[in-house]
Amino acid sequence: MPIVQLQNVRLAFPDLFEPRQFEGQGPFSYRASFLQPQSQPILLQQADHAWKKTTMDKVIATVAADTWKAKAEAVLKTLAGNPQKICWYDGSQKDYDGYADNYVLSASRAQDKGRPLVLDRNTGPLTEKDGKPYAGCYVNATVELWAQDNKFGRGIRATLRGVQFVKDGDAFSAGTPLSSDEFEDIGAPATEDDLT
Repeated sequence: MPIVQLQNVRLAFPDLFEPRQFEGQGPFSYRASFLQPQSQPILLQQADHAWKKTTMDKVIATVAADTWKAKAEAVLKTLAGNPQKICWYDGSQKDYDGYADNYVLSASRAQDKGRPLVLDRNTGPLTEKDGKPYAGCYVNATVELWAQDNKFGRGIRATLRGVQFVKDGDAFSAGTPLSSDEFEDIGAPATEDDLT
């Protein structure tokens, strides 16, 4: 199963610290979507752990060929354009903030596999209390692509491995990032004499 890295992409719908159910149903998972400009390449991890530039379409074609052999192209045609069946799709299919003119990669990680790595720029760990990453910021992300072919049907899925905060961006509708810069140091508490 190939491991790919998306660089400097916008984060959407992050559930990185607490697992949640999809639309209130099913198993609990960690999730995130990543918005990438259509012309931007991804990185594919090689056997020697070096990274090579490529496109997501090429990686998906390889995953499909490994699983479905001669039927791969036909299977991919049945999955194309359906975000419920393929993790990589044209963002214009959804009417969400920031999706236009981008491809979207949706990834999840089952609760029993443990929380994905969530790192700062310096690779130090982040917690939910840090206020980042947040929906709308820019991140690097690693995922593992695999083909689903079981009683639940066929699909191309991405398992979320890790997210690294890169820089701030315009927050999506969930609000803006938290910052102590919104307040000034007002000194020691006022005494009753100061108030009169």
